[in-house]
Amino acid sequence: MADVVALPRPDTDEMVRVHCVFRDGFALAPQLIGAAAADDADQVSRIATYYEALLLFLHVHHEGEDEILWPRLLERCPRDSAVINLASDQHHGVLTDLSNAEARLTAWREQPDTGRGAELAAALATLGANLVVHLDNEEKTILPLVEEHLTVDEWHELPAHGMQTGAQRAPHLMWLVIGLIREQMTDGQRAGMDAGMPPPVRDFWVSQGEPMFRDFIAKLRA
Repeated sequence: MADVVALPRPDTDEMVRVHCVFRDGFALAPQLIGAAAADDADQVSRIATYYEALLLFLHVHHEGEDEILWPRLLERCPRDSAVINLASDQHHGVLTDLSNAEARLTAWREQPDTGRGAELAAALATLGANLVVHLDNEEKTILPLVEEHLTVDEWHELPAHGMQTGAQRAPHLMWLVIGLIREQMTDGQRAGMDAGMPPPVRDFWVSQGEPMFRDFIAKLRA
């Protein structure tokens, strides 16, 4: 009898690394915003750009799951429909917090006083706290289903969707989003990301994007 060859399974740790971007970024909000002086235009701009990118990335990340992940899992795992629908429904709850954070960010960027800074920090912290409930649930209940029922190619459709959609909506932020993701990755995952990048994107990242990210993030966290 011929040996059965196991097919490669999706590396769902990649999703956990993405979740770390959100966990760390929103948890950092009170510290970053609270330490920013209203007259420090450069730091205010950096913080605003950072959270603009993070909020955009969260939108795109959830849209990719809505379009690619939930329909396939519901079709292939009907017995798990309750946990799949719960994860999907949690996106709608997070969307309210996301919209509020975006509005507070716009207001603070226009007038970075103490009051608006406190409102923004609170909005981002609330979003982060509620989002963590969803991320914890997704890692516990959804990622095991992904490993069992999706192919590697299907799993890779999620980051491809994210890159394409993000580049369409906010090309000026993609170097920052890519940098935040790569910061959380293992060396092997970064190598895989490099191999999957279209050559022009990879060339831009190496020649311009990575130096921009390193300079930006060092000043942001100084």
